[in-house]
Amino acid sequence: MAPLDLSIRDAKAEDASIIARYNARLAEQSEGMHLLPEIVGPGVEALLADPSRGRYWVAEADGRVVGQIMVTYEWSDWRNGSIWWIQSVYVHGDYRRRGVFSALYRHVESLARRDPQVCGIRLYVERENDRAQRTYESLGMDMTDYRVMQSIFTGDE
Repeated sequence: MAPLDLSIRDAKAEDASIIARYNARLAEQSEGMHLLPEIVGPGVEALLADPSRGRYWVAEADGRVVGQIMVTYEWSDWRNGSIWWIQSVYVHGDYRRRGVFSALYRHVESLARRDPQVCGIRLYVERENDRAQRTYESLGMDMTDYRVMQSIFTGDE
């Protein structure tokens, strides 16, 4: 397989529809969840319009967006800095196992390391997703002892 001519850039408002589509595919493939376009689309647009919510970057190859990564921010009073949470990672099926995620991750990591207000990077990973865990470990990430608990409000109550 030929090496990719890959570029990574900040996502723009014009990328909202492809990002929303990729988020829907990600939810379906990773969790069997169907995202409603009328919710995920405006959700992506809201983040793109308000940098205080987070940032998206996209990877382009062959003249098209082939991957994405998003970060949101958590303030850590213990560390007096922000932790960037990686979310909404998606690589188009035709481009998987070709270094797209690694390039996206390294881009985000480089930006985070250069920002004196950022004290770390975190992400969620499914317990059973051994392949993803190996990938994250190969990039220098460590497994924690924490488990995530949540209470999600769907608006149905």
